[in-house]
Amino acid sequence: MEYLPLPFISLNMSRKTLYILLISVILSSCSSYDKLLKSTDNQLKYETAKELYQKKKWYKAIALLDAVAPYYKGTKESENVLFLTAQCYYGNQEYYTAASYYKTYTTTFPKGEHIEDCWFLIGYCHYLQSPDARLDQSETIDAIKAFDEFLQIFPNSEKANEVNKYMSELNEKLAYKAYLSAKLYYDLGNYLGNNYKSAIITANNIIKDYPNTKYKEELSFLILESKYEQAKLSVPAKKVERYRETIDEYFNLINEYPGGTYSEDAEKIYKSSLKFVKE
Repeated sequence: MEYLPLPFISLNMSRKTLYILLISVILSSCSSYDKLLKSTDNQLKYETAKELYQKKKWYKAIALLDAVAPYYKGTKESENVLFLTAQCYYGNQEYYTAASYYKTYTTTFPKGEHIEDCWFLIGYCHYLQSPDARLDQSETIDAIKAFDEFLQIFPNSEKANEVNKYMSELNEKLAYKAYLSAKLYYDLGNYLGNNYKSAIITANNIIKDYPNTKYKEELSFLILESKYEQAKLSVPAKKVERYRETIDEYFNLINEYPGGTYSEDAEKIYKSSLKFVKE
């Protein structure tokens, strides 16, 4: 996603040409930029910051914006200074800081010109920082919360479909991370306790929390496998009961996924379980 351009505020025509010339000189000279940073000409600083923003010179623009922010405080321009600062951090891929500035905008200017963009970009910044499913998913959770809040505030936004797409992707990532936990329990087996039971509980919770996940069939088969392994390791008094539970789980799987990916393996588990129950 590209950074959002911020329209320039038109200048007095008698001064506009002079400012353009000054800005051109400043942009081409580091010493001129340093002098401007120390000067008291806040309007020139602001116009130069906008030029630097357009040229994607984020750090230099931020320094000037920070310098003029107190000067414009309490004015209409304060809103644009804050938004442009957030955009600079976003452009520089400092998403955590950018999100903080966007959030400040939403609380300071709840009816501001850029309010919808800011609410969206809070979620999008967290989305961009969402890591691989194997890592901590705090940013993923924060992104989902922010996008959900966006949809509540702007239910008819043109960005709604895009936001829903991002939320589905993020939820799928959380489902996959949980699936990895369930699979780990299964792989641990009977090591230091009944990990099959934990695999069953975890997998069932994932299906409940993420009913549309693409991993649902894998999770359903994992539950079947776990119940089967648990039955094999059960004490004699519980074996028949647990094999019957395995058979019930088999029918749950094939009813939902007839001819599915795991049909052959599931059939072997079913026949083995049925044989034990009959005997």
